[in-house]
Amino acid sequence: MAPRKVVITGMGMLTAVGNDRESSWKALVSGTNGVTDIEGMDTEGFKTRFAGQIKDFDPHKCMDPKEARKADRFVQLAMAASVEAMEHAGITEVSDPFRAGVIIGSGIGGMLTFENQHSRFVKRGPRGVSPLFIPMMIGDMAAGLVSIRFGFRGANYCTVSACASGGHAIGSAYDQIVLGHADVMISGGAEAAICNMALSGFGNMKALSTRNDDPATASRPFDVDRDGFVIGEGAGILVLESEEHAQARGAAILGEICGYGMTADAYHMTQPDIEGRGAVGSMAQALHTSGLTADQVGYINAHGTSTFFNDKVETGAIKQVFGDHAAKLKISSTKSMIGHLLGAAGGVEAVITVLAMNQGVLPPTINLVNPDPECDLDYCANEAVQQDVEYALSNSFGFGGHNVTLCFRARR
Repeated sequence: MAPRKVVITGMGMLTAVGNDRESSWKALVSGTNGVTDIEGMDTEGFKTRFAGQIKDFDPHKCMDPKEARKADRFVQLAMAASVEAMEHAGITEVSDPFRAGVIIGSGIGGMLTFENQHSRFVKRGPRGVSPLFIPMMIGDMAAGLVSIRFGFRGANYCTVSACASGGHAIGSAYDQIVLGHADVMISGGAEAAICNMALSGFGNMKALSTRNDDPATASRPFDVDRDGFVIGEGAGILVLESEEHAQARGAAILGEICGYGMTADAYHMTQPDIEGRGAVGSMAQALHTSGLTADQVGYINAHGTSTFFNDKVETGAIKQVFGDHAAKLKISSTKSMIGHLLGAAGGVEAVITVLAMNQGVLPPTINLVNPDPECDLDYCANEAVQQDVEYALSNSFGFGGHNVTLCFRARR
């Protein structure tokens, strides 16, 4: 029996440049920067005082007030993106709820809730901690509440692999459909960790940019003057279906996932393997499982974090996998505009990649003013590129040496 094809029929996205898919996409294509000074918390004394924050988000547009009060911000963002994706897909019900599932990744989960409840514990002791602390904080609750919302009773869990979490979630959802366990899956990533502890932790390990005098230029992937990543928040969700299920209900097919790769660096807690072996393996597996040759790929949405090691290692890995074709590839890091969304990055960047293929427009890498000599590929510097692409990759790499590459095919 031929393998089942997995298609994309709905997408939802919230980022620092837009509270929905369309506004985010328009801003990204125009090169709009969403990195600003942090609002809503006192950043005095922090090494980094800016981030890619979502502005004016109203959870009550997708959740009733009582439900929203019981949910951490990352869950609220996941719900908003999932509702948008399901509306986009036009799915109101499924014939067999046990063949419909939800897998949503989050690298950190409810850190805002954890921080808030710990403060209450310090001030008031054990009785000060909310009985909702655990269900609000745990990373699987986005997938859990989304499944409740839509009545999906199939596979339901959270992938936790740092900044590869969203990519792992989508690959796992793809497997559920290919293996015949599901017909419909909601999948992606969500993160909301702009808080005291995350800023302190990432800052003290010197992972964050400290360009406080000019936040708009702080995220500068592949630039020689990059000095760390910019933390962001958001959510990106795909509705995946088997091709026959989508066709049977007359759904518009937005794209296809034709394969993926997942590897480990087995090298270091936070630093990527200098030789790029994990990244090479991830991209090579994605090509192999998709049945593609390197020269068929036209675009890569890079992990592109704006950190010293990632950008040069990822560039070197692309050269190893694609050989002479690497110079012909279009590559961009949309983290330059919205920051690094940690566990949500893979979900958001999957949505962006599919939109780029649909629209024939590849978003830019902004702030690329002085290219690093070791990063010498075509990164769509500072301006979007008009180009039709049939096959594209999206890379997500995480602390712990986790690597995921998703391969998409345009279905225009």
